[in-house]
Amino acid sequence: MELRQIQYFIEVAKREHMTEAADALHVAQSAVSRQIVNLEAELGVDLFIREGRSIRLTPIGHVFLKRMEQAMDVIGQARREVEESLDPEKGTVRVGFPSSLAAHLLPTIISAFRKKFPDVKYQLQQDSYRQLIESVIRGDIDMALLGPIPSEERRVKSEILFVENMVALVPTNHPLTSKDTITLDDLRGDAFVLSPQGYILRDVVMNACKQHGFEPEVSFEGKDIDAIKGLVSAGLGITLLPEITLVDSLPRATAKLRINEPRVTRTVGVIIPRDRELMPTEIVFYEFLKNFFGTLNEYQ
Repeated sequence: MELRQIQYFIEVAKREHMTEAADALHVAQSAVSRQIVNLEAELGVDLFIREGRSIRLTPIGHVFLKRMEQAMDVIGQARREVEESLDPEKGTVRVGFPSSLAAHLLPTIISAFRKKFPDVKYQLQQDSYRQLIESVIRGDIDMALLGPIPSEERRVKSEILFVENMVALVPTNHPLTSKDTITLDDLRGDAFVLSPQGYILRDVVMNACKQHGFEPEVSFEGKDIDAIKGLVSAGLGITLLPEITLVDSLPRATAKLRINEPRVTRTVGVIIPRDRELMPTEIVFYEFLKNFFGTLNEYQ
C-alpha cells in the first residue's frame, strides 16, 4: 500500500466521482482509476460500488476511509514535527478563540508574538465555547483561548492567564448612569439582554445574579457580542459583558458601569490537550502566552 494510493482513495471517497477527484489531484483519471483498482486488489475487497459515472463507498470502504484519514493526520503531524524540530520559529500555530476574545485579546497576543517570531504561521479558528473545547480534544486545533477556563473538563489542561471584570452596559438614558459604580442589586429590576441558553456568557451572568439572590428577566437574546451591544444600544435592556469586549470603544448611546458589590469576574486562559504533546512551534507560543500575561499581571 502506497501513500499515493491512500491520497487518491481519500479524494475519490470525498467526491464520489472519479473525474472530479482526478481534476482536484491534477492527474489523469486513468491514473486515479488504476491506483484504486490496485488498492482494492491488494486489500482483497471492493471499496466502492460503481454506478455508471458515479461511485459510492461500500460499508467496508467507509471503515477504511475513517482509518486512512486518521493515518494521514498522523503522517501530517509527524511531518510537521520533524520540520518544526529543525526550526520551531518557522512552524504553524493552530489556535481557536471565541468572539468575546476576537476584537482585542487575540490581535494583541499575535502582534506581540510576531515581533519576536515573524516567520511563524497561523491557523485560526473562531467558534463557540464548547465547540472549541471539543476541537482541542479531537485534534482539529491544538490550543484555544477561552473565557472562562473550563474547570470540570478532564480531557484538556487549562492555564489561567488573567482574571477580568464583568461590567454593566446600559443605555445612556438609564438612571444608573449618574453613578460612578453600582452594585449588582441595582440591576435587579432591569430587563437583560443575554446570549441564548447554552452559551457560556449567559451562564456567567445568570450564576452571578442567582448567587446574589435574583434571577434576571431576559428580554432579548443575541448570539454574539456585537448583537448584544446593538440591542442595548437600541434601549432594549441592559447586559453584563467582559470588560475586554469594550476596550476600544463603546457602542453609541450606551454607558459602561463598574460593579463593585459583588465583583463579577471570569477567568481567561488557554487550554491544550491532556493526552498529546504540542508541536514545537506551539510550545514556543504556549510559553510566550504564559510569560506575556505573567509579566502583565506582575506589573498590574
